[in-house]
Amino acid sequence: MRTLFVLLFCAATLSANAQETQKIGYADWNYIFSQMPEFKQIENELKTHGTQLENQLKAKSTEFETKLRAYQGMPATTPDAIKADKERELQGLQESIQKFQQDAQTSLGNKQTALMDPVFKKVGKAIEDVAKENGYSFILNPQLMGSGEDIVLYSDDKYNISNLVLKKLGVTPKPETAVKPN
Repeated sequence: MRTLFVLLFCAATLSANAQETQKIGYADWNYIFSQMPEFKQIENELKTHGTQLENQLKAKSTEFETKLRAYQGMPATTPDAIKADKERELQGLQESIQKFQQDAQTSLGNKQTALMDPVFKKVGKAIEDVAKENGYSFILNPQLMGSGEDIVLYSDDKYNISNLVLKKLGVTPKPETAVKPN
């Protein structure tokens, strides 16, 4: 549906401005990010943060399991008041673990946003500059974020400005492996 909208928009714009030549290019965000030095640093910071959170969760889980085994190993003659106290403690630990898991997800998402926002802005500005300097009317991302669907059904590689954007950012492109849009 979105692809159809983009194609109709492009067709309407092209026909409305038939006397003007429209230059359309595309920039592959995934390719550009993978070439940038910041990419590895961000990836490492997120991995480190995730590992720290994971270790904290394991510690909390281990504490819960230890206390659960102790509770289960209590003799049958243990007074009900002590059992009830231990059950409340276990329930509190379990709720604490669940809250920590939610907070950890939020923390990881916030960390990713904080690290990626400056890069998004930097790349967006470079794309805008390259587009203006080279007379492009439109620059499209050949992949919709997260959906895997292509916005463009066909694209000529001569309109791929990804390497121009990298040069604008001061990054020397590495040889492409298999990161090439359809």
